[in-house]
Amino acid sequence: MAILSIPSQNRSISDPNQIRAFLAELGVHFDQWKAEVEFSDNADQDTILRAYAYVLKPYMEMNGYHVADVININASTPNYEALRAKFLSEHTHTEDEVRFFVDGQGYFWFNVEDGKTPVFNVLLQAGDLISVPANTKHWFDAGEHNPFVKTIRIFIDASGWTPHYTGSKIEQGFL
Repeated sequence: MAILSIPSQNRSISDPNQIRAFLAELGVHFDQWKAEVEFSDNADQDTILRAYAYVLKPYMEMNGYHVADVININASTPNYEALRAKFLSEHTHTEDEVRFFVDGQGYFWFNVEDGKTPVFNVLLQAGDLISVPANTKHWFDAGEHNPFVKTIRIFIDASGWTPHYTGSKIEQGFL
């Protein structure tokens, strides 16, 4: 169950329809799929992608996506601090970044800079799907301690995975 939080307003939204509407106004797509398959902590990418091929393949074909991979982070992930630091820096991508959470949870933070929307985050959990539009400033946090998240990332092309860091350091005010 997703939770959208706006720290500067001390406000949270947990109703999926309200979250969907809030994000839609910003061009961010939010949906909820069934995440019924249980995986071991070290499940490999092919196992996870095969388990969800029945929803991934039609979604990818309908939206022109061609590449999917899996981010599988847990307490035994080697060099987690370095990996976390990479995701924590505000960045953009040249194409949409789609993530489907098959297990665990993580925070997507957004810095829209439209003059009316403050920095906010969405806690995404198993079953949540989010599509962040190209060039949207964001960062991701799986948590400082005991991280646990399995997400399928979907892009048009592998080059879309390349983060373009803004260097703003705004994320440091929200750690």
